[in-house]
Amino acid sequence: MPNIKSAEKRVKIIERKTAENKSVKSKIATYIKKFKTAVANKDVAVAEVAYNDCISLLDKAVSNNVIHKNSADRRKAHFAKLLDDLKKEVK
Repeated sequence: MPNIKSAEKRVKIIERKTAENKSVKSKIATYIKKFKTAVANKDVAVAEVAYNDCISLLDKAVSNNVIHKNSADRRKAHFAKLLDDLKKEVK
């Protein structure tokens, strides 16, 4: 435990920020799961909606410094490829 009052305050702030970041990451994981399920079921309409939600959440997480920009870009590229492959397969 910290001995200095400002250090005690920082511990509280870090706990709060950790909880917020965990919540955002959990939400991202949920939407990714929805997207991958739609791709697995070959449902293009649902996959497109889920893709847009995933991209939006990833961009927001990057802007709030929850995840790194390169990590989000890599995921977005992967999801775009999955969606494109699904569209080609369904045609």
